[in-house]
Amino acid sequence: MKLRNQTFTPDFVLLGIFSHNPINTFLFSLVLGIFTVAFMGNTAMVLLIYLDTQLHSPMYFLLSQLSLMDLMLICTTVPKMAFTYLSGNKSISLSGCGTQVFFYVSLLGAECFLLAVMAYDRYVAICHPLRYTILMNQKLCVLMTVASWILGCLDGIIVLAAVLSFTYCRSLEIHHFFCDVAALLPLSCTDTSFFEKLLFICCVVMLIFPVSVIIISYSHVLQAVIHMGSRESRHKAFTTCSSHLAVVGLYYGAAMFMYMRPASKHIPDQDKMVSAFYAILTPMLNPLIYSFRNKEVSRGLKKLLGKGKLL
Repeated sequence: MKLRNQTFTPDFVLLGIFSHNPINTFLFSLVLGIFTVAFMGNTAMVLLIYLDTQLHSPMYFLLSQLSLMDLMLICTTVPKMAFTYLSGNKSISLSGCGTQVFFYVSLLGAECFLLAVMAYDRYVAICHPLRYTILMNQKLCVLMTVASWILGCLDGIIVLAAVLSFTYCRSLEIHHFFCDVAALLPLSCTDTSFFEKLLFICCVVMLIFPVSVIIISYSHVLQAVIHMGSRESRHKAFTTCSSHLAVVGLYYGAAMFMYMRPASKHIPDQDKMVSAFYAILTPMLNPLIYSFRNKEVSRGLKKLLGKGKLL
């Protein structure tokens, strides 16, 4: 990451999302509350699924990985934003900025692929229940999960390498509350047109391909659910799938809006709001949606809270 015409400080400056007035102080407190709920909720989901032997199935293993990704994602952005707001120190080092870029992009990519794997899992469970243990065995589940992590990290490495190769000779003020790729592009005096094309291709792979898998999977699921004879079976299938679709809609909708538009179409204030939605709010909603709408998770959680341990 090269810098020009910057004699006094090589650090970037995060302008943040909140100013110091009563309304923004309230919003900042709200964000901290959301962060606390997301942190505790996702941590509880990971521990619950690990400790409760009745939740040791591919679906819940995938759910634990989703919670782990959300936990890491929210810890990548919110603590630094809180420190910046409370201390007034808005600078972030080059290494700190690069670290945020890598983890943020990697976790977004990994979660995109993981959501597609979760859709395939629901497709097999509902459309081929008798062959579920064959088509979605533990080994295959772990393999696809590891592949999601690797593909996400690969995307993070590509984006990080490109960002570090830019020359930054303009203002180092980032109009965001963390080092987002879209916010860094306007600061570069290097021609970023090739990188924007590369970013678009990465987005197609990370977003369009998983979304296609999800749409195909749930098209078959919907047909299977409609033909189910038992009302209880239909209700259980709809409950599980609607929870997943709610997460998918929130996540992919915001991500496509952010990263599949040309750089010239980005508006800093708008980008900050959308980023806050899926980088802060969505990680809080995921465990709430799954825990309240899933009987097995609710049972395990009540057991954990009631007895202090899982048997």
